[in-house]
Amino acid sequence: MRNDPAERLRASRQEAPRRDAPAVPPGSGVSFVMPVLNERRYLRRAVETVLEQRVDGPVEVVLALGPSSDGTTELARELAAEDGRIVLVENPAADIPVGLNAAIRASSHPTIVRVDAHSELAPGYTARALATLERTRAGNVGGVMRADGRTPFQRAVARAYNSRIGLGGGAYHGGAPEGEAESAYLGVMRRAVLEQVGLFDESIRRGEDWELNLRIRSAGYRVWFDPALSVTYWPRESWIRLARQFVATGTWRGELVRRYGLRNSLRFFAPPVLVLAVLLSVVVGVLQITGVVSGVWAAIASLVHVPVAAYILLVLVVAAGRGGGSGLRDKLWTLAVLPTMHLAWGAGFLVGLTRGAHDTVDTSRLDGRNTPLP
Repeated sequence: MRNDPAERLRASRQEAPRRDAPAVPPGSGVSFVMPVLNERRYLRRAVETVLEQRVDGPVEVVLALGPSSDGTTELARELAAEDGRIVLVENPAADIPVGLNAAIRASSHPTIVRVDAHSELAPGYTARALATLERTRAGNVGGVMRADGRTPFQRAVARAYNSRIGLGGGAYHGGAPEGEAESAYLGVMRRAVLEQVGLFDESIRRGEDWELNLRIRSAGYRVWFDPALSVTYWPRESWIRLARQFVATGTWRGELVRRYGLRNSLRFFAPPVLVLAVLLSVVVGVLQITGVVSGVWAAIASLVHVPVAAYILLVLVVAAGRGGGSGLRDKLWTLAVLPTMHLAWGAGFLVGLTRGAHDTVDTSRLDGRNTPLP
């Protein structure tokens, strides 16, 4: 039977006293949960960094296997045969929240650590997170997502992820002082809190972390950001995959705004405003070129080009400076990556806001055909 997180959210709005997450006895154990789909190039190292974590008590890694086509499932079975701490569950739907819930239900320890096959945990990550969780008694604890890359394109995407210009300066992208936060990257949570709020909402295919943290906060718990926690994230490896990812992510953010309104941060509205500004500028430009608008009215109408010109100038300045990397190739990729992220996300947002996300999926990982690394 599917849970109903929306019903729990409505109930939490009626009565949400501030509360502490339950403490657990030392050495109670940790369950890492990881949804996996077409991640053969990243999976082994992702799992290794999890198993290298040093914690007090037993550890298990539960992999929720989607229908991969690149040999990921076979690799996961090899890893499980090599180490008894690895548990495999099926996720035929391929949806991330469905896989996360399946992994959580198959796990056995009172603390849940969400991990991603496209990421690597820094040494000491889990021990620090557990200490922060115990110290703050928060409902969820997360840290900094430090994007990195192996190719010039991937490094350009990583720089954009790590920049306030790229992803808008969220705490776990750009860093912020330790304290309460709107959401948390990945997250370290007590099972009791997860079960109370209803686990992940399986009707949401992107943005499930933000929605879960909204329910955690609405239930009275704190979501806590600790900048000492660091996770390496490997972005998409090609332009088309990046565009697909950001269209899907933006579409689901639009859906979340439809559901929850301005509980979403205002920074999420910047990319769709940019898309609208570009469309308006194009329309006015065509009218000016064709002479439909001329004279003083054309001069007045030219004001609509100012925001787009300012954006182009901003991207040029970022690419030419330290934010564009070193070398011409890095800077050219930065010029391509920043508008791709902003416009793809913004266009997706407008679609999701106006008609809903429906069955929109992130197709950037569905075929398993990754560009070989040099």
